[in-house]
Amino acid sequence: MPNDLSILIPVYDERATVEAAIEDALTAELPVAGRELVVVDDGSTDGTRELLRDREWPANVKIVFHERNRGKGAAVRTALQHATGEYAAILDADLEYRAADLAHVLEPLVSGEASVVFGTRAWTSQASFSFWYVMGNKAVTFATNLLYNCWISDVMTCHKAMRTELFRALTLRERGFAIEPEIAARVLLAGERIHEVPIAYRARTREAGKKLTTSDGLRVLRTLVRCRVA
Repeated sequence: MPNDLSILIPVYDERATVEAAIEDALTAELPVAGRELVVVDDGSTDGTRELLRDREWPANVKIVFHERNRGKGAAVRTALQHATGEYAAILDADLEYRAADLAHVLEPLVSGEASVVFGTRAWTSQASFSFWYVMGNKAVTFATNLLYNCWISDVMTCHKAMRTELFRALTLRERGFAIEPEIAARVLLAGERIHEVPIAYRARTREAGKKLTTSDGLRVLRTLVRCRVA
């Protein structure tokens, strides 16, 4: 199929998983003829930066560095600046998501069935490291549906894909995890419908490096309101 994909991989302090995540993204069977990986190290201090800098990567892996930690949203926006594929999709480097699931996300795009696709997570026991984590996700998703008069099931999912041209046209400014609801808000305000497909997910624990906090949830709500009012 004559469709190329840019996989945007924001990375911060993921030395233990980043190599496996890149390998997963390179080898997963996807419905595109070619792919590139745009890996943005967001000022890592645990050795991730040195690992990415010193290892020899395939030609279709671009490594970009932020001199300091600026947040996931900033890393995604930087990756978009370097993307050359027809489609762009986000993949975290922590192995909570599988690159193979991007095949399900991409299929409605490639077929022309949808212009924006989110991978929606089933909150099974291995996907929910705490009750409050799941309730927080459901709360901000409910707020999205209420504020934007839509019906989606997982606004905070990492697996979001669309044409790169559309992705770049969104007015994104969030620096941290609030980039996730901001993407959804901007897509909905642009009059696009979000198509959802099921994906697998395995959440890490705090001990394993989970970074989302309660304050991130408050920032998400603030972002949803800001975009709606604006």
